[in-house]
Amino acid sequence: MLHFASSQLLAWMIAWFYPLCRVAALIGTAPIISDSGAPPTVKIGLSVLITIVIAPTLPAMAAVDVVSLSGLALIVRQLLIGAALGLTLRMVFAAVSYAGDVIGLQMGLGFAQLFDPQHNEQTPVVGTFLGYLAGLTFLALNGHLILIGVVAESFTAWPIDGPSILALDWYALLLEAGMMFALALHLALPVIAALLLTNVALGVLMRSAPQLNLFAIGFPITLLIGAIALLFTLPAMMGTIESGLGEALVRLTR
Repeated sequence: MLHFASSQLLAWMIAWFYPLCRVAALIGTAPIISDSGAPPTVKIGLSVLITIVIAPTLPAMAAVDVVSLSGLALIVRQLLIGAALGLTLRMVFAAVSYAGDVIGLQMGLGFAQLFDPQHNEQTPVVGTFLGYLAGLTFLALNGHLILIGVVAESFTAWPIDGPSILALDWYALLLEAGMMFALALHLALPVIAALLLTNVALGVLMRSAPQLNLFAIGFPITLLIGAIALLFTLPAMMGTIESGLGEALVRLTR
């Protein structure tokens, strides 16, 4: 029969539990992996598997009881760091979806919604389309593999028993949130500009021919111009999405 001392069990918990908290927080917030379509057992198993690979490579740390106040502070630190890493990429996906929502609203498709099984909610059509496009771009860039490398490098940049969470560069995360709106503007601006010119032309047409029914001709024209503009700007959008995801991954690896 095997016998283990309490000190050995404590050392094992320190070596495995604290890294697991950070990895699980990343898995719970990262795009695609954290979607509700992924079973909880897969998320838990993936977190444990990544921890098993990473934990043996980490340097030894001082023994801190998990059930103590110091241990609770370390757990909160790991959860916040992992969540910050995942939310940094999540903001890029939110920017893409937001740009699609704005485009759809300007096209007159604000009422056209689909049920998104990944998030269990009704989402606009254009926003859902661009969200799937961002997900495919993320996978094409091997973002899921880079994300695993990022969480492994994070233990070097921010050790488990490092300084307080207040000493972390949370301002960089706020700047990333600001970049979300800039990225959404870059994605939506060409289509919005085309629709704005269309609305101006329709306004001039209505002033010159008041007998025309604006609702009868305005909606089809706006929808057609918006679809054509979206079609022609889609390659540029792919480059912008790829650039946004690449910049986010670079920031995570710094």
